[in-house]
Order: sequence, then C-alpha cells, then structure tokens
Amino acid sequence: MSRYSDTAAILERLIAFDTTSRNSNLALIDWVEGYLTGLGARCERVGSADGEKSNLHAFIGPEADGGVILSGHSDVVPVDGQNWSTDPFVLTEKDGKLYGRGTCDMKGFLACALAAAPDFAAAPLKRPVHFAISYDEEVGCLGAPSMISAMAAGNPKPSAVIVGEPTGMKVVTGHKGLYSVRVEITGREAHSSLVNAGACAVTNAVILMDFLRREAEALRSAAPADSPFDPPFGTLTIGRMGGGSAVNILAKDAWFEALMRPAPWDDGPGLGRSLRALAADVEADMRRTAPGARVTVTEMSNVPPLRPENEGEAEMIARALTGDNAPRVVSYGTEGGQFQDGGFSSVICGPGHIDQAHQPDEFVEVSQLEACLAFLKKLEQRLSA
Repeated sequence: MSRYSDTAAILERLIAFDTTSRNSNLALIDWVEGYLTGLGARCERVGSADGEKSNLHAFIGPEADGGVILSGHSDVVPVDGQNWSTDPFVLTEKDGKLYGRGTCDMKGFLACALAAAPDFAAAPLKRPVHFAISYDEEVGCLGAPSMISAMAAGNPKPSAVIVGEPTGMKVVTGHKGLYSVRVEITGREAHSSLVNAGACAVTNAVILMDFLRREAEALRSAAPADSPFDPPFGTLTIGRMGGGSAVNILAKDAWFEALMRPAPWDDGPGLGRSLRALAADVEADMRRTAPGARVTVTEMSNVPPLRPENEGEAEMIARALTGDNAPRVVSYGTEGGQFQDGGFSSVICGPGHIDQAHQPDEFVEVSQLEACLAFLKKLEQRLSA
C-alpha cells in the first residue's frame, strides 16, 4: 500500500518545526525519537557541546552488520528577506507540489523514511535499516561528524549510506567538498603619510587575498581533461571582506572570508596550511613596524568531497533499487563525503531537485515523494532477502 498520505502528514509536522540553523532542533528530534521508539527502534542521541542541538541515530531490525543508513539533516536555511506566497512553515499542497521550507532540502526525504519505518518494523529484516538525522548541515556540515564517529565505533556496523539530498531520485556518486576560512588581520593605525609608524591591515589583507586568487587559477589548471564536474575544476572565492576607517589612515583591522569547493583531486586542508604559512610571514613583516600585529586564520568548515567508489556497496544498492546506471556527479557538498571519510560506502539519492533548495516557495513534487517511497519499499525487500 502507498505510504504517501502518511508521508504528507509527517512532512507537515516536520515543516512546522522551525529548524533554521540558528535555532535548536531538539523539538524535532524529540518528536522523531518518540515516533521511532514507538516502532521498536533503538535510538541514540549525539548532542552538540552546548546541548542546544542533537543528532539522532536509530535503527530498526536485527543487531546485524550490513545494514543501510538513510541519512538526512534536520536544519533548513533562513526565509529572511525571501518573498513567499505561502507560509514557509505550513505545508501547502497545490498542483501536485508540496510547498514549505525544507520540503525539498531535505525534510521530504526524512518524511519518506519515517513514513516507511512501520513497514521496516513489520518486515522480516535480516539486516537493519538505520536512520541518521544530523544538525547544522546548512552551515558547514558541523553536526554529522560526531554522529558518524559514534556509529563507526558502535554496533551493528552498517555497510552503506544513502544520503537523501535532492537528486531527482537519480544516483550521484561524487560531489565537491567545502572548505572555508576567516582571516583576521590586526595592524597599527597611523597617518597614511607615515607608513613606518604603523602597519596597514587592509594592505596586508590584499597580499593574502591575492595568494588565494592565484590559488584559484591553479585549481582551474589542475582539473583533468575528463572532469565530470560543472565547472570542471575546484573553485575558490572570497565572499566577504571589511576593514579600515578612512582613506588617509593605515587600517588597524581587516578581515575576509574565503570559500573553496575542492574537487575530489584537490586538497582543501592543504590550502589552509599554505595560507597559514603565508599569514605567519605577513604577521612577522607587519611586526617590524607594529610589534602587536597579528594575523589569524580560522577554519570555518571542512567538508570532504565525495569520491566515486570502485564497485562501492552504496552505489550498487542505489543503482539496483532505482535502475539508474548513468554516471553522475554534482558540484554542491553534502555529508556523504564525511560518511565516506568515516569508513562508510556512500551515495547521494533523494527526492526533489536542487534548484528548488534554499528558494522562496520551495517545493517538492508529489511524484518525487512517491518515487522515493517506491525506492524504500524495494530497500525493505532487499534487507529482508
């Protein structure tokens, strides 16, 4: 029987929780944990350091290795400044589409997985199905690593991860990563005619930004001719900057934030090390005229790329369940690379389309949810075979 009506009801409940990343997600986690516990699931929370947020890992079925993880994040991006024609936190169905913040990215997938949970609980599973719900994915995939570590150290041991980010229910085997830094420069103010009496933070910030500009060109050159990505190379951009008080004063402070989207052959943390080495040289030079000068480089996010696996378990399962055998990668990042780095075979496959993510009037098509439910029914049968 179709679980669509259950999915819509659960999605309505999930959308009503305002889990914008700046907010706590505990009310949603409380509800999901209660729902899954009622079906006999064994649940474990892995909370944030401040106790305001939590991941949830649960599994249904026998305590046997070889299960499959269904992974999704609970947080959503803000609606601030967006022109919505519906209430973003009230599910609205119209013309075969379900509107609301997170319907596509990615509470639609979570709703499908939770709606399928009673069928998993009733099935004679030989291997368990795992549910992995994280926090703070939208601000740098910050929550998942602690949960992944706990799952890797615990039992039973899953063999594959399906991350349900929106792919139109197509199989995605690779994606770029995410590496971002904030650079802060403190110099010494002085009149602009007395350059030896101070150290201009803005001028020295330009040295570091020019280094990143040249590194961006190097990333472009490093891409192999057969790169499947669009654009075909890793990218590096400076998205925000500030500093200085007047044009005729050596700036005391300056800052900027840079974002790298490394392809699987690029090295985000390696770029960070090179930037820190240059920052140390810049700081030493500034201290010749400003002994208190300093340059700090703070890592804001480090999400590894998802690398296509040779005969990976997750890819094999997803292709068998969807019938999709086309090679496919995407340029955005997910928690898939973190699961892969944690030792789990991983793939991306979920309902909806990425061009709807983060948009006003975000929606997921009913047909996409139905396709996801069919996928999960086949997974139930596979885990019972």
